[in-house]
Amino acid sequence: MTTAEMRAVALPPGEEIPALGQGTWYLGEDPARRGQEVQALRTGLDTGMTVVDMAEMYGDGAAETLVGEAIAGRRDGVFLVSKVLPRHADRRGTVAACEASLRRLGTDRLDLYLLHWRGSHPLAETLAAFAELTAAGKIRHWGVSNLDVTDMTELLSLPGGDGVAADQVLYNLTRRGIEWDLLPWCRDAGVPVMAYSPVEQGRLLEAPALHEVAEALGATPAQVALAWVLEQGAVAIPRSARPEHVLENRAAADLRLPPEVLSVLDEAFPPPDGPVPLEVL
Repeated sequence: MTTAEMRAVALPPGEEIPALGQGTWYLGEDPARRGQEVQALRTGLDTGMTVVDMAEMYGDGAAETLVGEAIAGRRDGVFLVSKVLPRHADRRGTVAACEASLRRLGTDRLDLYLLHWRGSHPLAETLAAFAELTAAGKIRHWGVSNLDVTDMTELLSLPGGDGVAADQVLYNLTRRGIEWDLLPWCRDAGVPVMAYSPVEQGRLLEAPALHEVAEALGATPAQVALAWVLEQGAVAIPRSARPEHVLENRAAADLRLPPEVLSVLDEAFPPPDGPVPLEVL
């Protein structure tokens, strides 16, 4: 299965990336599972899940080191995403954090670099660092994570803010608050949404309604949950530590949910009927 055969999402500059990628939260922290986790990541890459999401926070860099091992010899076929912690997000700190991530990954560039969430440093300082890193060829695109409409509006009002390439937020069937305001805002602004924890760290998979829908479609609950996120036009980045689980996730990209199934899911997991504060994990 090639990347071209998978659903894609276009970044603002026009570059398309696979709509189904791989998360790495909690990966790389147990030496006993390292070989299995490396193989899981490589299995995803082999099947077109070439967006790999990380953060300097994940295992204090352990996830980035793991990914560096998994992508050795195939860097050009991977779309690497990482994040800078808010406490590092002044101009100098952002540059230093990015360079540390690059060393752990064993690469000279990130494809997308995100502010992990908003902290005390002004957004303008982070933007200045992103501009510096872009000019140096150390990042190709930049974006944000866990920013709501108010923050995004402020971001776009700043010089260079209109270069934002993504907003990564918590989004799944049980966390639909962004559909009230942030998701429509991002669609109107042309800013793709990346959905982290698209199966609510596994908790969503116990829902009876999801099991019923999955059985009717001949799919698994995880595949239905991921396919639903993809139907909303978001990039989903589920985490998996096992190759067989990665293959299960990959099949979600080929699953289409008919209108009657979407209606059943809306009834079981209602969309918001008013503003909801941005949720985080």
